[in-house]
Amino acid sequence: MVYFVKFVYSFLLPPGIFVVLLLLLSIWLWRKVRRASLLLAVLTVLFYLSSTTLVAGALIGVLERTYVQPSDPQGDVIVVLGGGATRATPDLDGQGNLYGGAANRLLAAARLHRETGLPILFSGGQVYSYTGNEADIARRQLIALGIPEQSILVENRSLNTEQNAEYSAEILKQKGFTHPVLVTSAFHMARSVHEFRHAGVDVLPYPVDYRTDEERSFSVSKLTPNADAVSTTGTALKEYLGLLAANILR
Repeated sequence: MVYFVKFVYSFLLPPGIFVVLLLLLSIWLWRKVRRASLLLAVLTVLFYLSSTTLVAGALIGVLERTYVQPSDPQGDVIVVLGGGATRATPDLDGQGNLYGGAANRLLAAARLHRETGLPILFSGGQVYSYTGNEADIARRQLIALGIPEQSILVENRSLNTEQNAEYSAEILKQKGFTHPVLVTSAFHMARSVHEFRHAGVDVLPYPVDYRTDEERSFSVSKLTPNADAVSTTGTALKEYLGLLAANILR
């Protein structure tokens, strides 16, 4: 009964309600303008599929399985890529917080530092005027997590993945690091490795922040539309487009 209620609710709330309304509109148009009705029906189906966990998981899962997380990473520095931050939100010891995915990357880097003793270079600037400076916030939070200040480096100018690689490469060269362990979300790793290699840096990929399970299984709930799936689909498509652009332009 609980799962049935969840299934029904998924079609009463966005994005499910929009799928239902668009489908009803296409049925109504069928009697008047069949071509427009057919086109609307196709678009509705595409929108519905993109809002399901089944399709979203499949799209982002391909990206996440590009690299396997190494069990014993060897390197001389941990490079962590940012993924967005708030500016004026309360934290335990200041203002500003990393977004969920970026926070997961930071936590993984902190744990990796404790296992390996490697210094951490966090890369990420203030992308918009209303967002926080990712590297500056990360530095404060890493210190609060007990990471020694002398083990933390920041690159706080970059606005995208290409600049993450470019500006981090400059710091790595200045500090004499040659074997960086790259930490970022699993779905983001393929594009990140490409950008670092283009910047002349050979990295060891250490993917974290997974959104899909390695053991794939089917459930009816994966066919219900939900906002998280729409977001995941958008994230995956952004990465595919980014990879395409990077390979074409370079």
